[in-house]
Amino acid sequence: MNRGPISLVVMSLVASVIVSAMTLIVAQPFLAKAQETKRFQYRIVEVLHDTDSMQQALNEYGAGGWELVAVSAGNLTSPKLIFKK
Repeated sequence: MNRGPISLVVMSLVASVIVSAMTLIVAQPFLAKAQETKRFQYRIVEVLHDTDSMQQALNEYGAGGWELVAVSAGNLTSPKLIFKK
């Protein structure tokens, strides 16, 4: 009796199960990190409506790790910069 093709199929299945198990073991820390709740801080900064004032605020908060996410120009004389960190 020739067992070559059957044993090849069994070996392929076993290898497939081992690779799947190893993938789950290796990926588990990454899956846990992806499920963590991200927490952000927001800061609203009112600036004068001139380029120097806005640029100074952008550079200051950018250096502190803040990212500009929006500009509220409801009051054109003193726009608000909205930062997130």
